[in-house]
Amino acid sequence: MSIRTNALLFVAVVAASVTAITVASPPPEDRLVADARPVPEFRGVDNWFNSAPLKLDELRGKVVLVDFWTYTCSNCLNHLPYVKQWHEKYKDLVVVGVHTPEFPFEKSAQNVQDAIQRLQIKHAVAQDNGYATWKSFKNLYWPAVYLIDKQGRIVYSHYGEGSYAETEKRIQALLAEAR
Repeated sequence: MSIRTNALLFVAVVAASVTAITVASPPPEDRLVADARPVPEFRGVDNWFNSAPLKLDELRGKVVLVDFWTYTCSNCLNHLPYVKQWHEKYKDLVVVGVHTPEFPFEKSAQNVQDAIQRLQIKHAVAQDNGYATWKSFKNLYWPAVYLIDKQGRIVYSHYGEGSYAETEKRIQALLAEAR
């Protein structure tokens, strides 16, 4: 190969790498949703664990935390203790984990059930194998948290680990709001 061909190949590889890193990286900060959007329903749920099927329309008047996760994601596993703590601490908060698989073996209902038991998850978990709920939320990341106010609007989101204190402050503020 010529030097020119090698140089062009190098530039193409670097450009592709930068693009992949940029697309895969979550936004650096939490999102307060200024124009709070109506929340989509849970769609295409294969199975519900720890709960009867839930409908967000029926949860109006409650504060809801929706947590997109998968049981083999290390970031999700690091994030999970906070979600579990909020579920335990705030009895008026409805917590719904949406398990959306990254790998084919994570689609097994038995594997998800085993993970829920092993991880001692007590909140509701929706199994979203077809990504229908993921897509309706326009989600792109694991883990991702969405807070829904009592009027049924998404008012806050956070992607990835961290910002636990800020997220908890938002939960407290939403729970303190009158209907």
